[in-house]
Amino acid sequence: MASRRKLLLKIIILGDSGVGKTALMNQYVNKKFSNQYKATIGADFLTKEVMVDNRIVTLQIWDTAGQERFQSLGVAFYRGADGCILVFDTTSMNSFASLDAWRDEFLIQSSPKNTENFPFVVLGNKIDLENRAVSTKRAQKWCQTKNNIPYFETSAKEAVNVEQAFETIAKSAIALEKEEIYNDFPGDIILDRDNKPNNGAACNC
Repeated sequence: MASRRKLLLKIIILGDSGVGKTALMNQYVNKKFSNQYKATIGADFLTKEVMVDNRIVTLQIWDTAGQERFQSLGVAFYRGADGCILVFDTTSMNSFASLDAWRDEFLIQSSPKNTENFPFVVLGNKIDLENRAVSTKRAQKWCQTKNNIPYFETSAKEAVNVEQAFETIAKSAIALEKEEIYNDFPGDIILDRDNKPNNGAACNC
């Protein structure tokens, strides 16, 4: 029955302004897409309940502002995150070049227990547009250098790979949670064996 318990996962979406973070979140949660662009101010979140690996999981998805003047506001929302989605626009080389800064800033501010294996997913969004600037190979190579982060090419407009991407970050977050719970238990339970004075008596129990 323990595997049926509800689990809340906090997922942060990061990336430059205009890469489609809000559109991806709305497509995933509400199955809706709007061509009208409205910049996120500070941060906003939506929740979605899904079944992952026989567990009921509530994803609390935080959409953060991409503009520099709002980044300081977003820092408070990084803490306690269970996973992070990094988004760039496949038609914008600058948004791709910013991934390093977004990833590094997130790890510094969120201070996760396991920095090396923290769950990230990278999304190359807007593949429905023709004027592509970042190749699949280049994006995959970047992800490989960052401990093989899973990479998806997405279209929030046409709902391409959106479900798969969010499912992947949820599974990665659950896997890390299980690992951390396991590692929190001591390997051997020793009852003060080293702390008791040795009076010369041997114990063969």
